[in-house]
Amino acid sequence: MTIAVIGIGVACGLGHGKEAFRQGLFEAPNVFSHLKREGREPPEGEIPFIGVEMPDPPSILPARLARTATLSSRAAISVLDEAWNEAGLETVDPERIGLVVGGSNLMTRERVLALRDYSERLAYVPPRHGHMFLDTDICGLCTATYPIRGFAYSVGGASASGSVAIIQAMEAIRSGRVDVCIALGALQDLSAHDLQAMRAMGALGSTRFADSPADACRPMDTDHDGFIFGEACAALVLCRADKVTGGKLYGEILGASHVADGSRGPEPSSAGQVRAANLALAEAELTVSDIDTVNGHATSTPTGDDTELETYRTLGLEHARINATKSILGHGLSAAGAIEVAAVLIQIEEGRLHPNRNLETPLDPRFGWVGAKSETHDIRHALKFSFGFGGVDTALVIGAPGTGRRRQ
Repeated sequence: MTIAVIGIGVACGLGHGKEAFRQGLFEAPNVFSHLKREGREPPEGEIPFIGVEMPDPPSILPARLARTATLSSRAAISVLDEAWNEAGLETVDPERIGLVVGGSNLMTRERVLALRDYSERLAYVPPRHGHMFLDTDICGLCTATYPIRGFAYSVGGASASGSVAIIQAMEAIRSGRVDVCIALGALQDLSAHDLQAMRAMGALGSTRFADSPADACRPMDTDHDGFIFGEACAALVLCRADKVTGGKLYGEILGASHVADGSRGPEPSSAGQVRAANLALAEAELTVSDIDTVNGHATSTPTGDDTELETYRTLGLEHARINATKSILGHGLSAAGAIEVAAVLIQIEEGRLHPNRNLETPLDPRFGWVGAKSETHDIRHALKFSFGFGGVDTALVIGAPGTGRRRQ
């Protein structure tokens, strides 16, 4: 059974909503700077953290609810509202709508601020703190605001959480549990503690480009030195491709795979990545030669990029055009998979590929890297990778509308 995407909602450093997202994807403006949200201040004497922060979410919730909602929750409502309205879900039986939120430990920055404010006056901790920092609070807020009554739960897959949510949503539709399922990649609201730990691990960049944040995020470039955090959130409305009656048909997810490669920490595994890709291709009934576009996980970490490049070589993807959405948005962590799938679907609709920022000297020039400007390209079949700490490897095969009809 082929799954279609009929609604998209996005939020990132380019702004809120698909129009800002669409324009920014192809123009690729610089949105990188030193992080300024309260709770992300570096240790005294340390270099500020580089990244991308989004504008405040629009005011959708009633004031009484907005006061008790975290930044991650308000961003989730923003993208869900856009995707819900586009897909016309008001006409669907609420008991046939499901929600999967991708991400775990999402609100550490606000928890750090709460600990600072109440550690010496615990008697004054607001009662709402008993639930507002749970990942399920995003599910609860979404289902309290929109008539989602099939089910709602969250899944953790580290930086692959958004893609894991998509795969779980697909499986719920295929099983007949629901007719429509929303996959939401939640905003991972990192604190200075998280950022410093990532820096100490060697995963986070970039002290090298401390004075030029615009140059810091360099996926697949020989001068890369670590991922650059970017706030992001996205929602995708999925349904059976042969049951599309409302909404806008952006494309079809023809195959998907989620495997474990046996790693505990940040160490990537090319073998696991290759296995995920081959399983997704097999489900799509396609071969590597059918793939014309690759949207990489491509974090800008030396080990991660080198391992992913090994995966490209093993699979034989030299013929495909390749780009990395993180070069424009930064690394959205739990939201990365979802918002990057949205980017693939927008590119399918537009018939062009977004540029790769800062890809000046590719790790391997034999591959079809997109350059510094967008390119016209008729995307038929795209391969989307998302990987996460803890040995999480996912791959999605995304087709233009109608490419999966033969498998209904």
